[in-house]
Amino acid sequence: MPQFSKLSERRLAECHPSLQLLFNAVIKHYDCVILCGHRGEREQNEAFADGKSQLKWPDSKHNKKPSLAVDVVPYPVDWNDRHKLYHFAGFVIGAAWALGIKLRWGGDWDGDRDLKDQRFYDLPHFELIGVDADPIDPPT
Repeated sequence: MPQFSKLSERRLAECHPSLQLLFNAVIKHYDCVILCGHRGEREQNEAFADGKSQLKWPDSKHNKKPSLAVDVVPYPVDWNDRHKLYHFAGFVIGAAWALGIKLRWGGDWDGDRDLKDQRFYDLPHFELIGVDADPIDPPT
């Protein structure tokens, strides 16, 4: 069974309990790596400057404590295999639905399931919908 590295565990620990619940369930079935949980001001503004985010500090869900967003990719990482990124996202979205977690993915920002109508693609990005930064009990 796959398991997170210590670095992925630390990054996930910066995230909202619902994201922790979700990705601790996902890793049991789909090997993946947590790239980013919380981002501080410098990291967020660098992500914006590099074109990896559309938002400056403090407007990203990555900037909340705990983080309401997480960047995750399947392992081993292959940035050239977009099909694997889409497959992984489908698995994550299905797992979130099964757990009762409302989630937005960076490959379908408007949630209409039309994956060709996006202006900005952030395929590793998953964020909670309708949740504030105060921790709540994760769904059971």
